[in-house]
Amino acid sequence: MEIEIRSPRTDLEWENYYNLRYRILRQPWGQQLGSERNEGDATGIHLALFDFDGIKAIARLDVSGRGEGQVRFVAVETNVQGKGFGKRIMQEAESISISRGDTQMILHAREVAVDFYKSQGYQILEKSHVLFDHIQHYLMQKKY
Repeated sequence: MEIEIRSPRTDLEWENYYNLRYRILRQPWGQQLGSERNEGDATGIHLALFDFDGIKAIARLDVSGRGEGQVRFVAVETNVQGKGFGKRIMQEAESISISRGDTQMILHAREVAVDFYKSQGYQILEKSHVLFDHIQHYLMQKKY
């Protein structure tokens, strides 16, 4: 199977999607199972990068405001980080955002991910929230 980026379709794909989100973004900080989900899941566009071995990267695209998309919950399997999957899922999110008429994308990047987003053309606007009392985030923006 070639790499394919799309929303999960089956119950098992959805389970694997949320499992990846939990394992990468919540579990390492002692958060409970279920904390990886929020109300935006009902309206967001869920993206999963599939290869022959399952889901390798995920992201959710939300509408932030007039003409502005927001990407959230970006995660890449630990054993394939640095192989371009994060870049590919971000490109797909941006493509969808542009196709619906957005002129920019925003996101809140963890401090460890800032350089990755800078390499994709995002700029830091300001420090934003601190998650779980110790993960500094930065509001970042990319104009199309």
